[in-house]
Amino acid sequence: MSEKNIVLIPGDGIGTEIIAAAKAVCDVAFEKAGVKVNWIDKKAGGASIDAYGVPLTEDTIEACKSADAVLLGAVGGPKWDNVDPSIRPEKAILGLRKELGLFCNLRPVKIHPSLQEYSPLKK
Repeated sequence: MSEKNIVLIPGDGIGTEIIAAAKAVCDVAFEKAGVKVNWIDKKAGGASIDAYGVPLTEDTIEACKSADAVLLGAVGGPKWDNVDPSIRPEKAILGLRKELGLFCNLRPVKIHPSLQEYSPLKK
């Protein structure tokens, strides 16, 4: 049985609910695939601001760098709308992107045929 380390960052608000469900699905899939997962719980975003005063700690960054994967939930919410801009919850996502060498979120795209000629995407 192979073994993997995955950092689990529930995030804030609905992120915590979605990540709980995603983890449950992953646990079933990993079990069927014969993969043992060590879930490493970390905070980012508003939860990290509440606990540590910053949206992303060095400890979380290092855990993510050394892990096989990261499962990250949505961050932010009305509770943190008026915090100093330097510690906005979204800074966690930007910080992780920078530190892990990532540049974007990927989502499926479908272009309506009548708009294809105006799209920057290749056919």
